[in-house]
Amino acid sequence: MRLYYTDHFELPLPPTHRFPMDKYRRLRRHVATSDAHRNDVLLVPPAATDDQLRLCHDTNYIARVAEGSLSTPEIRRIGFPWSPKMVQRSRRSTGATIAASRSALADGIAANLAGGTHHAFADAGEGYCVFNDAAVAIRTLQSESLIKRACVIDLDVHQGNGTASILAADASAITMSMHGAKNFPLRKVPSDLDVPLDDGTDDDAYLEKLSQALGTLDRWRADGEFDLAIYLAGADPYVGDRLGRMRLSKSGLAERDRAVLQWCTDRTIPVAIAMSGGYAPDIDEIVSIHAATLQIASGLAAGR
Repeated sequence: MRLYYTDHFELPLPPTHRFPMDKYRRLRRHVATSDAHRNDVLLVPPAATDDQLRLCHDTNYIARVAEGSLSTPEIRRIGFPWSPKMVQRSRRSTGATIAASRSALADGIAANLAGGTHHAFADAGEGYCVFNDAAVAIRTLQSESLIKRACVIDLDVHQGNGTASILAADASAITMSMHGAKNFPLRKVPSDLDVPLDDGTDDDAYLEKLSQALGTLDRWRADGEFDLAIYLAGADPYVGDRLGRMRLSKSGLAERDRAVLQWCTDRTIPVAIAMSGGYAPDIDEIVSIHAATLQIASGLAAGR
């Protein structure tokens, strides 16, 4: 399995910043030293180009991100301080999902060790998201005639409002989001399939809702097979997450990952994985959840 990393393109943050940026470096180091990934390949992706970004994002917005001319409210909405390194990291993270999607078409499964920037809109960033990696990846592969129809399976605990907005009313790109009904963002943008969950949802209730949602995606496949799935494997439904407000255990999250990845594998739908959110106070807890996702994916890729 090919895994794409961008953690060495550092995004400088103040020491008191709440985003756990170091999780990406720790995850890559875990993969590099794990026996579970001894046959997998770690790769550095190319940066997303302006042409690729323009498939989903407003030209003026892309230029203002690159130039550092975003307004103070726009920067506050993103949640990261602007710097040239922030721009490069955002391009690389988007490029990693594009690259993982290409690899998935060849190999069946691939992963971005970051990504899942589902709050980015066409003309604005939000919630630690500058460019929308899943939407850009789908549009890029469609523009190259590599795929016709794709789906986004978003299991971050926060609703994928930016992805839903960019891909709205498009039967060639189906969006599904399972998320906390009362969690961020306050204003949800309707996905093709939204599965709102109560605060405190546990493993059993979550997995039952997921099974139903995948059944709905199966029914939509009657309108045309999915040539690609992009799976946002958020670590933030975890019971120990400070922003998630769910009660999923690590074993429950692993069952979630198996269900989604096996669903794709059984239907021969290539799947690109993005790590998405995770905000447990102990960064190693986040890393262990993402690492379990990748180990399950690697096992499926190897036929284990």
